[in-house]
Amino acid sequence: MEKPNEPPTRIRTIVVFSMFFAVLGAVVVFAYFSTFSRPVTTVILVRHAEKKIEPNDPDPDLAPDGLERAQEIARVFGDAGVNAIYATQYKRTQQTVKPFADRTGVPVTLLDANLTDQLLKQIQTTHRGQTVFIAGHNNTVPAIVSTLSGDTYPTIPESEYDNLYIVTIYRFGKAKVVKLKYGKPSTQGVGTGTMVPMNK
Repeated sequence: MEKPNEPPTRIRTIVVFSMFFAVLGAVVVFAYFSTFSRPVTTVILVRHAEKKIEPNDPDPDLAPDGLERAQEIARVFGDAGVNAIYATQYKRTQQTVKPFADRTGVPVTLLDANLTDQLLKQIQTTHRGQTVFIAGHNNTVPAIVSTLSGDTYPTIPESEYDNLYIVTIYRFGKAKVVKLKYGKPSTQGVGTGTMVPMNK
């Protein structure tokens, strides 16, 4: 006995659903592979190097140990392909990155220590897909890392100058952070009873 043909409506439904799942699969595969083409931004952050302990000077120069640490930054990151270098309005951050800037030829961009929002905007727009080096302070550096990564990083202890953060940004608020130590261990401390102001 001859088998009757399937109704045309059923055949059309099967074809439509087959095309739908084929398109859906293609979209998922495209979305998956497109994530690899997103520009990856790398931000390297350090607190300024050791400064001279001068209670009556709000903007001291680097101490000899700090100048040595600044040279170490230039040595370690001289060939890292950094596209931009940022420092604050204070001499200690500018002196921290000066040997590095001199070696690479990348100019230092100065930014008010209290305008981290502006810096974050620059990282997301102008420097997207680039490598950025930032010399900040014991409170601003962890604040920037926290915003970029979505995690919380505490203020750097006053006696520590050897912390290094490398933040790899795949998308804003979701970044991988590697915290390292560089140069010789910090030994500079704060005397008993000394008040520690912000932006140190």
